[in-house]
Amino acid sequence: MTKMKTVYDTITGPAATVLNIQRMSTEDGPGIRTTVFFKGCGLACSWCHNPESISLKPQVQWLENRCIGCRSCVAACPEEALAFEAAGVVIDRERCAGCGACADACPSTAMELLGKKWPLGDLVREVEKDRAYFEQSRGGITASGGDPTVQAPFVAAFLRECVARGLHTALDTCGYSSRQSLEMILPHADMVLFDLKIMDSAAHRRWTGAPNERILENILFIRDYMKNAVRPSSLWIRTPLIPGATATIENVTAIGSFIAEHLEETIERWELCSFNNLCRDKYRRLGIDWEFRDAPLLPRSSLDELADAARGQLADPSIVQWTGAPRVEKGAEGGPEKRHLRLVKGCTTC
Repeated sequence: MTKMKTVYDTITGPAATVLNIQRMSTEDGPGIRTTVFFKGCGLACSWCHNPESISLKPQVQWLENRCIGCRSCVAACPEEALAFEAAGVVIDRERCAGCGACADACPSTAMELLGKKWPLGDLVREVEKDRAYFEQSRGGITASGGDPTVQAPFVAAFLRECVARGLHTALDTCGYSSRQSLEMILPHADMVLFDLKIMDSAAHRRWTGAPNERILENILFIRDYMKNAVRPSSLWIRTPLIPGATATIENVTAIGSFIAEHLEETIERWELCSFNNLCRDKYRRLGIDWEFRDAPLLPRSSLDELADAARGQLADPSIVQWTGAPRVEKGAEGGPEKRHLRLVKGCTTC
């Protein structure tokens, strides 16, 4: 039987490496959103919640709770990068090419390929399945990562097709990109979620692998671009609050001062994203020693103090809010203080 041709079949363009498509997200812009996590990032933040998104290349991981010990993955690997030892499957990351042969051969899905090639038409078709949720909640599509600007030509084409179908679009970026990449994507992004992590450039290099001058130049470029463009029409700033790194009064005050001087008339929201340590297993499966594996969540008192410091820098303090989960602390009489158990909508501190 001949396959009926659809409008999506006329969409041409290269494929992109996508880590994950997350539906029903409330953390990546307004409303209910479908977030597409693209692989590849120009930064390598020490606290990254999605370490598997930093490399542009596909990677594999072993999920021990699914493994039945059949060794099919070991036999299937063309690079001989896998071994089965007493502790389970061991992956030689130097030899692994991320081809996914092991994942294809695994009968129990214990070997998982992190990164899949998506043709443009297929990806547009996939995200438009959620249109009903977007229409009811005023949500839409968010291109995240990693950082979408690493795959700028594809992301620009993807967001353009989404806009053509009446879907709200958002670009979630760390800001460490070329001007050319931004110029490709911005005309097709209804809003931008932009990270300002650390104001001191040397500290920024220490924690993210790169200085922040390009990032600051790019946020000012976006500000100026928005003055004369139809899109983007909305800008949010996001700051991850990382214990021992970014979560200091000095850093938050410095970012607030920069926003007050350069951005306050442009941004709608400054989101302080509380540290999240739920990604420990991701680092372990990738064979990475995570610097923050033992770092606790921040208590509500610290989050409130940092938010107050941020608000104190702005003419409109109402645009500041902290998001995420605070650390559960003991109440005055030794029991858990219930108000600390509330999980607040928030970003993933990438």
